[in-house]
Formats: sequence, structure tokens, C-alpha cells
Amino acid sequence: MSDEQPGSPPGPEGADGVPDPEVIRGMLYTRWQEPPPSMMTTRKVEMRRLADSMRIIIERLVATDAPTEHLIQAADELARVALTFDEARHGTRYEGFAEAANAGGDVHASFEHSPFIGRANPLSPPIYLHDIDGVVHGRAIFGSAYEGPPGCVHGGYVAGAFDELLGATQSLSGAPGMTGTLTVRYRSPTPLHTELHFVGRLVRVEGR
Repeated sequence: MSDEQPGSPPGPEGADGVPDPEVIRGMLYTRWQEPPPSMMTTRKVEMRRLADSMRIIIERLVATDAPTEHLIQAADELARVALTFDEARHGTRYEGFAEAANAGGDVHASFEHSPFIGRANPLSPPIYLHDIDGVVHGRAIFGSAYEGPPGCVHGGYVAGAFDELLGATQSLSGAPGMTGTLTVRYRSPTPLHTELHFVGRLVRVEGR
């Protein structure tokens, strides 16, 4: 007897209980693809729009020469906006993850708030991922907020971007997991305000 409810989406496991790589790839493809506007809820649209506005503020605030009175006015206005969220529940983005999965809800909603690929996270560049024939491609533009050396992306963000990309690539094996070791060799500076391209390939699977 199956515990799945009629109409619930299929899980990643095959008939033998082992994750099916093709199902995993399909789930990731769905997660990475941008849904048409008609498929997006008003809440999702507005969360993204709010995050976009906050990204603009962060970008403009870096090394701004705005008059002090403008800074005071902006700080006061943002403080008032922040107060509007005080009464709403907030915490980890994984709260309710298991419940959503069991209820057939959107278990990928948390990825909207990822610090690297989350469209609803103002700290995210974001990185746009897509899968072409089993190869994961990513593209992103890092703005002034991510500056390390003059005119260049901070190396920590570069490493974080590859961590995100390689985690996505590893998931294509059908057995998603967390990063154990990440070695980065910085061969040249990474420019700001330039579209960057990332490529990840699953070469082999060991120890799983």
C-alpha cells in the first residue's frame, strides 16, 4: 500500500526506493526554468519585485555621494518599512519544508530565497541556472555590492557561486548532497558588471 495521496506529485524514488536520476533531473529542470507569468502567484511576483527594489538600493548605496539629508530621509523611510514586517512570522526558509512535501506543496519554494540563485532574496545576484543535455550552465552579473579588489568580484562570492553551481551539478546524479570539499584556484580577477558564465559537468560518482 502506498502512502502517496491521489494526485500528489511523484517522489524522486524509483520502484526499488533508489532515487531515479531522470526524475531528479526533471525536478531540477522545473525548479530552474522561469515559469510564465500566468503560473506565478501574486505573492511570488511581489516578493521578487520587493527583492529587486532592495537590490537597487544596495547597489546605489555602495560608495554613494548622496547628501547626508537624503541618507537620513532614506534611513527613516526604510525603518518604517521594516516595522511593517515585525508582526509577520519570520525565521529559517526551511520551516515547514517537510510539511509542504508531505502535503504535495511546492518543496522548491525555499530556493526562491537562496543567497545565490534566489530571485526573492535581495542578497542574491542572482545566478540563473539551466540544464543543457546534462550540463549545468549558470549566468550572473555581480554588481558593486560584491566588490573585493577594485572593479572585481570578491573571491568569497566567486567561491560561493561555484559552490552553488557544483551543488546543482552534483544533484544530477540523483543523490543530492552538501559540499564536502571545494578547492578554488583564482587564475585571474573576476570583473564586476559583466555577465559571467559558469559550467558544471557530472564526470563520475564515487562512494555513493
